[in-house]
Amino acid sequence: MKDMAQLPLFKDFDGYSPKYHFFKNSLLGQVHDSIPWDDLVSCLPEERSGRGAPSWFGANAMFALMFLKSYLNISDRQLLERYNSDWMLQYFCGKVLAEDQQIRDMTIMTRIRAYLEKHCEWEKLQEVLINHWKHDVNNTHVLLMDATCYESYIRFPTDVKLLWECCEWVFENQLFSICSELGIKRPRSKYREQKIEQMAYFRKRKNSFKETLKRRKALVYLLGKGIAQLQEILDGKQGAGLDLKDFARLAVVKKVYSQQRFLLTNPPSELKDRIVSLHKPYLRPIVRGKENRPVEFGAKAHILQVDGLTFIDKLDFNAFNECTRLKLSVAKHKRFFGPAKQLGADRIYATNSNRRFCTDNKIFTCFPKKGPKKQSKSEKVLSSEISKQRATVMEGVFGTNKDFYGLRKIRVKGEKREKLMIFFGIMTANAVKLAKRKREKENPPERKTA
Repeated sequence: MKDMAQLPLFKDFDGYSPKYHFFKNSLLGQVHDSIPWDDLVSCLPEERSGRGAPSWFGANAMFALMFLKSYLNISDRQLLERYNSDWMLQYFCGKVLAEDQQIRDMTIMTRIRAYLEKHCEWEKLQEVLINHWKHDVNNTHVLLMDATCYESYIRFPTDVKLLWECCEWVFENQLFSICSELGIKRPRSKYREQKIEQMAYFRKRKNSFKETLKRRKALVYLLGKGIAQLQEILDGKQGAGLDLKDFARLAVVKKVYSQQRFLLTNPPSELKDRIVSLHKPYLRPIVRGKENRPVEFGAKAHILQVDGLTFIDKLDFNAFNECTRLKLSVAKHKRFFGPAKQLGADRIYATNSNRRFCTDNKIFTCFPKKGPKKQSKSEKVLSSEISKQRATVMEGVFGTNKDFYGLRKIRVKGEKREKLMIFFGIMTANAVKLAKRKREKENPPERKTA
């Protein structure tokens, strides 16, 4: 009997391995297929082709890692550790590691975010994704809108905490270290005495209004004295000992000092652009009016929803009234999906101006009826259904995005960087939803027989 060559159980065909076949048929592979990678890459500048080592992760892989971070809802270190051991993530990024290869630089995600922050805008990326996805969207005549807040990862701010952080930075991080480096005597201050009193204040479970006001006045005086002493040394030594980041932080501390002095004699409602965090000075208090959380600290987003897919209309760290966005949102919807015929929004949008706009453009809304003319039975049913969809589907999407796509607390630092994380979280949820729809369409669930 002639020797017969042993046939492998899984044979590579046309350059595709069995692993790649399994990846393409998985949910992660279908999410990968729903994203227009080439169009996203075109939003970035061309890669360097000159001297020096090329970047190991290309533009495609950078976007893929950002989507994966939101998809898996894990930290940077956990993502890279899983990338080293999970071949599906490697196929998703288009970078398959060899058996003896491993990513050991755990700061690579920070550099990727810095690169994307510098070279692209989330508005342009969203436009690319909408133009690619709009052909798979049904019921484009229905537009839902609402606002939410994506909170930043900070401890709950108070005036005393903020003032003490500024005092610590001025005295311990700057003034004392600069005097030690230059070999000069420290200027006189009551910092050590105030530190003892501050620790006693923090140890108390509850502090009265008088105690808090006393602490604020003492810290404002101490901070003003520290800023003057630090500025005197910097003027004499031509800014020795401080880099650009320190000068930017000093400008923030000076602004905090002026704002806190203003708040000692004026109500908070008269202060604009109030700083609540030394490390994230772009954050503003967003009054939401909710029972369990009346004030939130993060980015306020005005969200549009079409056929279950959510898109960002406006994303800002300053508070804004969402009812003023209705006309612009309808125009934006018309640009991408065509004219809107039905609109769902809560009662804050039901201003006279918005009602007239919707009537003139023949847009049916779920707003409460005004005037003696009553709605017909069919109009009541339609209005109730639109209101139900807005209250259940849209609010449910907000909770899903926050719980499963890393948007409960935004941990990165930087105004533009936080907006990018919010954008990728929302777009990842859209890509997963489209992938699941495609899977259900190709493999419809079997009906159970009685």
